[in-house]
Amino acid sequence: MRVKLEQLTHENFGDALRIDRDDIPEAWVDTAATLMETTDYGAEHHLMGHTYLARLEEKPVGLIMIGEALTWDTDPDEMRGKPFYRVMGFVVDQAYRSRGIGGEMLESAIEQVYNEFGKRSLALGVHRDNPRAGAFYERHGFRRTGVYEGSDEYYLRIID
Repeated sequence: MRVKLEQLTHENFGDALRIDRDDIPEAWVDTAATLMETTDYGAEHHLMGHTYLARLEEKPVGLIMIGEALTWDTDPDEMRGKPFYRVMGFVVDQAYRSRGIGGEMLESAIEQVYNEFGKRSLALGVHRDNPRAGAFYERHGFRRTGVYEGSDEYYLRIID
């Protein structure tokens, strides 16, 4: 593996802020500050999951959060009543995109969460104006649902 994942903490948060994501609107992907707040909330409420800072040769190149999903009114019907994980805040530094790093980050983070907390289906939202992200997730086993939460369409990767 080229990319190394470490849990996002207040100690390495400054490195997370150095990830260049200026071309990605906050409406598409949460900021590092929002992810840190959400990470703290999850820890305080003993939710399963982690937020990871990805490094390539010690340089911070991305963030991804995978954690126990709290129920939202907009969740697809097929997810209701079942425990699942939600993928949030996934971003790769713009200088490191289209190199396979995002796929490596996603699959490694999923594997680590599965190993620590057990397998569950995954859900995430893709902004309607971000078709490249949708295609990326479809290549990684997620499927479109046609169900929206605001401007984000749900994508699911179901574990039977």
